[in-house]
Amino acid sequence: MSDDEADRPAARTYLFVLSDAGGTVPPEIGVARRLAERGHHVTVLADDPLERPALQAGARFRPTTGRVTEPFRDWAIRTPPGIARGMAEEMIVGPAPVQAADTAAAIDELRPELVVVSSFAVGAMIAAESRGVPFDLLIPNTYALPAKGMPPFGVGLAPGHGAMGALRDTAFGAAGRRLFDHYALAPLNAVRTDHDLDPVATMWNQMQHAHRQLVLTSAAFDFPAELPANARYVGPVLDDPSWAADETWTPPDGDDPLVLVAMSSTFQNHVECLQRITDALGELPVRGVVTTGPAVLPDAIRAPANVSVVASAPHRLVMREASLVVTHGGHGTVIKSLAAGLPLVILHHGRDQADNAVRVTERGAGVAISRRSSTQRIARAVGEVLRDDRYRLAAAKLGEVIARDAAGSALLDELEGPARDQASSTIT
Repeated sequence: MSDDEADRPAARTYLFVLSDAGGTVPPEIGVARRLAERGHHVTVLADDPLERPALQAGARFRPTTGRVTEPFRDWAIRTPPGIARGMAEEMIVGPAPVQAADTAAAIDELRPELVVVSSFAVGAMIAAESRGVPFDLLIPNTYALPAKGMPPFGVGLAPGHGAMGALRDTAFGAAGRRLFDHYALAPLNAVRTDHDLDPVATMWNQMQHAHRQLVLTSAAFDFPAELPANARYVGPVLDDPSWAADETWTPPDGDDPLVLVAMSSTFQNHVECLQRITDALGELPVRGVVTTGPAVLPDAIRAPANVSVVASAPHRLVMREASLVVTHGGHGTVIKSLAAGLPLVILHHGRDQADNAVRVTERGAGVAISRRSSTQRIARAVGEVLRDDRYRLAAAKLGEVIARDAAGSALLDELEGPARDQASSTIT
């Protein structure tokens, strides 16, 4: 027996209940993989599209019994109330009753020591509470729950300063909570009642009932704030998605700087933007590699001679050769780029992307421009970041810490630690 094997705790049983939210899948499946590789018994309860990545991670797969819905078309909604209602109905409380029943059945059969859930898998959280099993919350981006000193999630703001900054954050935060609670709180509490649990005062309380909130990023990337005692920065999971991880890749010929373009793995109505980025690279002395992902067919993009367009390529390999990444600003792409020491040009589209963009620009590790920017504006931004070495140096400085956190043991230390010592900050 090796020293590493001797140091491992006895095998445990973990139940993961995951939502298929595009870019959140690779890091969450990566967490399951790390536990399976250490000999634990891991089962993933999720919709059918996650079966292949779960099995590839060494986990058992248990399908949900609910109807698999189409991806949430948030890109087609123009108003905050519309987005809040859509998220509540399609992603949060809409699936909760069936998810709670599926999770309760899985707990009764598998008897896990710990349930590990996606951020919006509220049905799984309710089932775990009702069965007296602790659950850990996976947050595969920056800290998204309300916290003193943290700018409101999804707005793309830098930290406020002084009394006016605190007032701004309080007002935005309260408005966001009221908006989500308007659509989500009553149906969430109905599910809690069905499982013999007391109601919660706000939707966010359900997430705050977690044994641990595992923030899958680096504290050096996020903004400082007063987080609850059960929140832990455990470092990012840098795994490539299953549909790209096993592919080979050869860099294009030439000596010009290599620019990787990596936009959303789910459709965000971004084909036109992707075309303008590709056209911009055609005006520059660079070698462009555009990965469209499963959301867009490569032949939807017209490519100039110095740009190759492919469905996928392992970003861990491409980034070893690249000088710059152009992206929509999803957390996975941003954090992997920085860990590789690469500066960024970000054209954020929605979700958490403006928040990631401001964390990059505040650290001087790239620039953010409108997703509606012209070809010429995009070309200027790419040229600026390539010419100014300060962006590369800032990205390398931040990336060194991120890479160290990704390689650290904090994630497994938390998941393999005591599962039954409830955090003192749990909110009821």
